[in-house]
Amino acid sequence: MTKFILNSRPVEYTNPPEEMLLLILRDTANLKGTKYGCGAAMCGACTVHVDGEAMFSCQMSLADVEGADVTTIEGLSEDGSHPVQKAWIEEQVPQCGYCQSGQIMRAAALLAENPEPSREEIVDTMSANLCRCGTYNRIFKAVERAAKEA
Repeated sequence: MTKFILNSRPVEYTNPPEEMLLLILRDTANLKGTKYGCGAAMCGACTVHVDGEAMFSCQMSLADVEGADVTTIEGLSEDGSHPVQKAWIEEQVPQCGYCQSGQIMRAAALLAENPEPSREEIVDTMSANLCRCGTYNRIFKAVERAAKEA
């Protein structure tokens, strides 16, 4: 049995410890906001926070999060009031929307660690996540807005 904190609540899962965290989140916990993109840590659609750090959940096993604090897009805020979520709406970032939860989670982790990032730091950090629609300029503007309004 693996125990960890998921979106501020203690959970226990009996799934095989080698099972991919992403699949646990989507199929067992029924949290569909975290997306399966490439499965190879190349796109970032599966980004969640593990102990406050942005991580690719497709590259983590259930055993990797034993005792950890895991936050998904559903746990970032219950009502969408996180400054990054609000900035995403104001800047009308999403196009197809598939990568957005991963993008938001990476941006939120950046701002938690560095509340006033430079444009270069934002571009560098967000380069870990791909947006196939090419909304990068809106993503960068949203992160800058969230930093100003947080």
